[in-house]
Amino acid sequence: MTGSADTPIGLAALEARLRQDLEWLEFPAKPWVPRRTVEGRPVRDVVIIGAGMSGLAAAGALKRLGIDNMVLYDRAPAGREGPWVTYARMRTLRSPKHLTGPALGLPALTFRAWYEAQFGRSAWDALGRIPRVTWMDYLVWYRKVLDLPVENGVAVEAVRPHAGGLLALDIARDGISETVLVRRLVLATGRDGLGGPYVPDIARAVDRRFWAHSAEDIDFAALRGRRVGVVGAGASAMDNAATALEAGAARLDLFIRRKDIPRINKFTGIGSQGVIHGFAGLPDAWKWRFLDYAMAAQTPPPRDSTLRVSSHENAHFHLGCPVTGLREEAGALVVKTPRGDHALDFLIFATGFRVDLGRRPELAALAPHIRFWRDRFTPPPGLENEELASSPDLGPAFEFQEKEPGRCPALAQVHCFNFPATLSHGKLSGDIPAVSEGADRLARGIVRHLFVEDREQHFANLVAYDTPELLGDEWRAADAPPPETSDASE
Repeated sequence: MTGSADTPIGLAALEARLRQDLEWLEFPAKPWVPRRTVEGRPVRDVVIIGAGMSGLAAAGALKRLGIDNMVLYDRAPAGREGPWVTYARMRTLRSPKHLTGPALGLPALTFRAWYEAQFGRSAWDALGRIPRVTWMDYLVWYRKVLDLPVENGVAVEAVRPHAGGLLALDIARDGISETVLVRRLVLATGRDGLGGPYVPDIARAVDRRFWAHSAEDIDFAALRGRRVGVVGAGASAMDNAATALEAGAARLDLFIRRKDIPRINKFTGIGSQGVIHGFAGLPDAWKWRFLDYAMAAQTPPPRDSTLRVSSHENAHFHLGCPVTGLREEAGALVVKTPRGDHALDFLIFATGFRVDLGRRPELAALAPHIRFWRDRFTPPPGLENEELASSPDLGPAFEFQEKEPGRCPALAQVHCFNFPATLSHGKLSGDIPAVSEGADRLARGIVRHLFVEDREQHFANLVAYDTPELLGDEWRAADAPPPETSDASE
């Protein structure tokens, strides 16, 4: 199981080591949740919607704790889950390569182990940041070696409370609909898990052919020789601008509201195990204060992504230049700004995502009852923040809570393990650095709930258990008569 710096051991050897590690750790744990059937149909213990990084980590953590009656559903084909090979357009990940990400504390499951097994230690030392496509290859391997039960091409169309403390999921695959009953549902649905891409209202004034959001499928080849604009100054703005330039855009204009591009990544500066495990314990006012400050400072785009744009002479950075209006004129799109109008052929809004349950029809039966931070917390004057106010107010296992107690108890069975959970739990459910810790918190909470709900069955099992460890011939009571002995001379 050894190799020199320039002699990779190969994936087969790494997988053999991982199998041994898992066996030594009793991974997966023995299944222990009683099976249920309702109306002749089997009931899943856990369903995870989304088989990207967060969903896979959640499934791995649950499997480690003995949850085997689960499934992950993802709309995408296998190998295209999450953003990495779809709308993510950076060359490399922002996160440093040494972070352990979804490895769940298992050295042989880390990206580094996977990379070195194939390419050797020297290649690892020479690697700067992780190419995003390579990261997707790693996640595909992760799913395989943990044998996680993913079903691709499945859309969850509705989530409904069901009798007996269950949830009913209406799903569709290959044009066929069915209903699945489940005890616990995990929404591992990423950045837009409770809403969708955000674009300002001014976009509605012009034909849809003139613009797209950065998270949408964009035909960059069709932008060759065209005038392209991008709204925003974050990582997504730079990545989309660079992709348009590399596809041959004639001119690229970046419209940036701020007078300067943010330069300091505040949360990275205080990253620690203290933040990971301590944030959820902060008083509400301090949670709000931390995130409001970080959001106001904003996260800068990566240096490499910015240089990727500025290396093109036909790229133009317009600082202090918000887009205030759009209109169609002579077959083009005219962008109005305080510094004048700009004629474009296409505009990309790199304007992030917003929580908007009206855009999640699958949650329609639950949405009116979900409690958000705005429903119970009033920030101090000067710290009003609509994005934070629209964050779901989650319980200790990422579960939704009711706006009005008793109106929809089923909410407690739905766990919001996606980006909008940040205000309640910290950055544990959408980014690489602490996703294992988030998955562990989620899994332990679900296991606790399942055991408590089945307490009568577990107690009955306790009473019924009758396999002896002692047979009664291992000792003799002090006041017992001595055993009879036979006379060998008779």
